[in-house]
Amino acid sequence: MLQLILIAICFAALFYYFGVKPMYHWTEKGINQTTVVWLAGDNWRTVFKLESFAEMVKRVYMQMPGARYLGMYQFTTPTLVLRDPELIKQIGVKDFDHFVDHRSFVTEESDPLFGKNLFSLKGQRWREMRPILSPSFTSSKMKNMFTLMSDCATSLTDYFSKKNQEVVEVEMKDVFTRYTNDVIATTAFGISIDSLKDQTNEFYLMGKQATNFGSFWQRMKFFGFFLAPKLFTLLKIPLFDKEVAKFFTDLINNNIKMRKEKGIVRPDMINLLLEAQKGKDKDEENHHPVDNGFATVEEADFHQKGKSALGKLTNMDIVAQAMIFFFAGFDTVSSVMCFMAYELAIDTDVQKRLREEVFQTLDECKGTVTYEAVLKMKYMDMVVSETLRKWPSAIAVDRVCTKPYTIEPVRPDEKPLHVDKGDILWLPIFGIHHDPEIYPDPERFDPERFNDDNKANIHPYSYIPFGVGPRNCIGNRFALMEIKVVFFHLLSLFEVVPIAKTEIPLRISKAQFNLQAEGGFPLGLKRLSK
Repeated sequence: MLQLILIAICFAALFYYFGVKPMYHWTEKGINQTTVVWLAGDNWRTVFKLESFAEMVKRVYMQMPGARYLGMYQFTTPTLVLRDPELIKQIGVKDFDHFVDHRSFVTEESDPLFGKNLFSLKGQRWREMRPILSPSFTSSKMKNMFTLMSDCATSLTDYFSKKNQEVVEVEMKDVFTRYTNDVIATTAFGISIDSLKDQTNEFYLMGKQATNFGSFWQRMKFFGFFLAPKLFTLLKIPLFDKEVAKFFTDLINNNIKMRKEKGIVRPDMINLLLEAQKGKDKDEENHHPVDNGFATVEEADFHQKGKSALGKLTNMDIVAQAMIFFFAGFDTVSSVMCFMAYELAIDTDVQKRLREEVFQTLDECKGTVTYEAVLKMKYMDMVVSETLRKWPSAIAVDRVCTKPYTIEPVRPDEKPLHVDKGDILWLPIFGIHHDPEIYPDPERFDPERFNDDNKANIHPYSYIPFGVGPRNCIGNRFALMEIKVVFFHLLSLFEVVPIAKTEIPLRISKAQFNLQAEGGFPLGLKRLSK
């Protein structure tokens, strides 16, 4: 009996130390915090599929109206949520040197495919890799890739044009993941694929498997990396399945081998990384002045000091960069396309106006669309910008404090907040984008928020679909072009319409970490009358 009592006491003490005590971190610092559940923090509703991750971020953000920041908990990990655009600018840009890193939840030891990619890299290693990859997304590279993207979009529209149906009913997520799959295959991997014609090609199936986090065990694995990262590292539990990892590793290694043996030079990301592997670094020209759509973020200048480690790049480093490029493009960009298609289907006025701009642009180009012509489409940019406001692919992004920092008070009710090395900060993108104080009637899809008159009044750090500062999304120009190209071709031949299976209004799925619609995106492609 005494032994049972001692065991119970030990268990209670451990639970208090690891599951209860951490939940008072912000209260002890005198910071307002959310109402949390012991051990599970603010994530418990997400774990049990009572709310989506996006809804959780919005709920946390809305708990402290008017505050510049508040405290929350990712399970037992204290996290400072930044609400004020000026504070976000201060931390994300001006004082970036204090917040260089993202939180590592999958280490190189657990899964080198994820741990070695640009998103996961830290400190000097990240500073060396970022400028290697940046030339892949300059204006000249985008112009070269435009034709490849346009060819993929043409294949998509040709596929549906050949169907003898007035309205082709489709699952948009399936259509757009196949399109983004083909774009990435040709622009990054040097492989030509038509995933609509070849529905079961291995490249597509592996991509789908790699980005599936909807199953119970995948969700548990994901939560496990947050709850017990040291344990998962010790056990070397990978994020990606062995089959997926082997496929992409073999694919890149064989690609590299063939290029070296046959002297193949292709203006893509793999070639840039191979050049860096040899110790060569390339500078590119500035971005084309016309490609600054509202959502575009500028690339920071990196001036390396001291001895560089670029020549130490391994083939696995190259595989990891290609993998994250695929991982991001395959799922997140295709999801933005799905939400944009849905909004156009239910708002026929917006779709009609956008189609008129498409036809006008085609006339000006004499039937052959160009890179410059798409970039000049103002209403297209407004629609894409509003889609990214309402449905940002990055729901929230984090920063880790890399050296001690103090957030100085600016209001009477504030005091200096000392941020320690290792502390985690959050930029709650979905919450900011749905704040009625910033965007009136935030649930309404309104591209006019981004017309020439209105966009000048938007605080640049209250619109952050691609993050902020030097650690923003490196592929933002690529993603924007990819979206604009496919809708240009699609709307020139079809009207996107709701069908019987379309759920209006749309509900966010609680089964996925990223933004997805409950029940998917069933829509119709109605052939335009000549």
